[in-house]
Amino acid sequence: MAKTSVRKEKWTLSFDPTLKRLVTQAAKRKGVYPVTLLEDLVRERFNPYGHTDVKDSRAYVAALRKQARGQSDEEFLAELRVWQKSPSS
Repeated sequence: MAKTSVRKEKWTLSFDPTLKRLVTQAAKRKGVYPVTLLEDLVRERFNPYGHTDVKDSRAYVAALRKQARGQSDEEFLAELRVWQKSPSS
């Protein structure tokens, strides 16, 4: 029997050259490929409650704290109550 090879899908994305330059610069600063940087960003956006996918924990906590500054205590408690009632908890 012949082995079936796994075919990897290849995508081609076209977007603004300025944005492409910014992505490649950010990837160089982090020391990763641009594709990896984009995959991480997309994964993070589609999984907002997933803390297991966090690469830079300091930046993640800083962003959470910055976001929480604008939220009142009542809003925070209301969000917790909604989360507790959700079927996933």
